[in-house]
Amino acid sequence: MPFLGQDWRSPGQSWVKTADGWKRFLDEKSGGLVSDLSSYRNKEVYNKENLFNSLNYDVAAKKRKKDMLNSKTKTQYFHQEKWIYVHKGSTKERHGYCTLGEAFNRLDFSTAILDSRRFNYVVRLLELIAKSQLTSLSGIAQKNFMNILEKVVLKVLEDQQNIRLIRELLQTLYTSLCTLVQRVGKCVLVGNINMWVYRMETILHWQQQLNNIQITRPAFKGLTFTDLPLCLQLNIMQRLSDGRDLVSLGQVAPNLHVLSEDRLLWKRLCLYHFSERQIRKRLILSDKGQLDWKKMYFKLVRCYPRKEQYGDTLQLCKHCHILSWKGTDHPCTANNPESCSVSLSPQDFINLFKF
Repeated sequence: MPFLGQDWRSPGQSWVKTADGWKRFLDEKSGGLVSDLSSYRNKEVYNKENLFNSLNYDVAAKKRKKDMLNSKTKTQYFHQEKWIYVHKGSTKERHGYCTLGEAFNRLDFSTAILDSRRFNYVVRLLELIAKSQLTSLSGIAQKNFMNILEKVVLKVLEDQQNIRLIRELLQTLYTSLCTLVQRVGKCVLVGNINMWVYRMETILHWQQQLNNIQITRPAFKGLTFTDLPLCLQLNIMQRLSDGRDLVSLGQVAPNLHVLSEDRLLWKRLCLYHFSERQIRKRLILSDKGQLDWKKMYFKLVRCYPRKEQYGDTLQLCKHCHILSWKGTDHPCTANNPESCSVSLSPQDFINLFKF
């Protein structure tokens, strides 16, 4: 064995001085083992690089898919069951509780707006959520809220009906969002601020479309409303539950204006919406010393909520605590399920999820 510092190279092996020379020298002494190890190491590095690139590709693909899903605000979330079990606490069978957002996702509101009996109910519910409950919805529920609202606006633009109702809904929502967006960063809204600004711009665009509606007179040459006898016209007007509709109808023709000022008509409207005690607190006399029922009605509307009436509502089964639309089958174990169902107003629906 050579001593330290001694040149132990054999004659003719000056090529060992280089790195490739050392590799060849060790490879000759080890019988090719070094080459095999080097090849294995290069292959292992190559496999690691492929695995790393594959993982990066999968992560990027998942992120693109998630971003695409989040950017598509029209994405709907459907559930097979059109009912939901309302539970307010944990039991051995169920853990947790039902939220307003979960109920909003599960119940079929997209189909309900196509039913004229349920349309006003859904619009009133959207208005209540826009006023005070928007922040209690999950991100998916907020997205579904905007999707349903868009369907409502498109339906009104196509049918040219309930224009004032939807104008008020959009104004309420826009006012609420102006307040909530200013508090962004305090966990009041789910999502990016730019997304909510875009939604507010969309609401303004919808309002502009509603303001530009030109109601076309139908090409109908038969009998019209003004052709009916006065007693029938008055009978039809008595079935209107909103005083603003009476005022609008009175602006169509002079004879309808006379009918819309009928004292008995406004008296019926006041007695329908308000109690006698409320009416006694808001008495207004006319110049002739008579009760001015029309002025009393609009003053009462500013002080008290009007009576709500809907063709169809959500119902809660007292026996099994299941919430569903009327006529929807649900797994109830009661002998007579219909006797256990209670109709819920939009406000009752909201109060059901206040804990």
